[in-house]
Amino acid sequence: MDLTPREIADRLAATGYLADPELATVTFLGLKMQRPLLLEGEPGTGKTALAEAIAEALDLPLVRLQCYEGIDATQALYDWDFARQILHLRALEAAGTAAEVEEAEKSLYDERFLLARPVLAALRQSPSVLLVDEIDRADDEFEAFLLEVLSTYRVTIPEFGTVAAAVPPIVVLTSNRTRELHDALKRRCLYHWIDHPGLDREIEIVRSRAPEVADELARQVVTVVQQLRSAEGANALLKPPGVAETLDWARALHHLGAAELDLENAAATLGALVKHREDADRVRAALDRLLA
Repeated sequence: MDLTPREIADRLAATGYLADPELATVTFLGLKMQRPLLLEGEPGTGKTALAEAIAEALDLPLVRLQCYEGIDATQALYDWDFARQILHLRALEAAGTAAEVEEAEKSLYDERFLLARPVLAALRQSPSVLLVDEIDRADDEFEAFLLEVLSTYRVTIPEFGTVAAAVPPIVVLTSNRTRELHDALKRRCLYHWIDHPGLDREIEIVRSRAPEVADELARQVVTVVQQLRSAEGANALLKPPGVAETLDWARALHHLGAAELDLENAAATLGALVKHREDADRVRAALDRLLA
């Protein structure tokens, strides 16, 4: 599919995702060069949402692998349905099938008993979008496994054979940078740091993703959120709100019937904006100043 960076940006915008020129360009290059995208940034900056938007914009299935501490290759790749395999053996015994032991063993590893985990599912469904979310939570061993898969877009299952993608999937890896990823994985990818959007772009995002929110309310909400992110020292939040929280707050205020942001409705809806008690206390104490 030959699209220009501008056309990529337009297709993403049609899904509600507003990409700046740099992000649209690296997305275009990832598609053109068939290279994975490695997106780093603070939580809530739209890394996961970009993969979802790419899948929607190109009308491709999205396969998501959520990484976590202790994840291994089996949980990402495949497993065998042991319960069904046992039932199959019992059925063979009940039917009195005089099959050779070797043939019975082979039948246990038929495709119908294969449980495809996200990586294998993405290879088999290609073209597809494979989202490897929060890769920084996984360990070095899993990173090495993933690098091997991304180098060939094929995996070998000892009992089954080799599965190769007819068309390499579009791969998006996200990281909140809780640890540094290895250079080998980074070299395989096209890298982009996604920062929080500026005032004007975030207002555009709210108007695009939550068009029901009044324009003045959207502007006021984003202005307050931008101030909270820029706070330093004793006023800095433990977890500054991301774009997702901005959208949640704007929608919550809209559901309360607010057309503008005031002290009462801001205080009543802080649970949509900040997720730590200490942050809620800081914001509540500063609302007068923030709304001035």
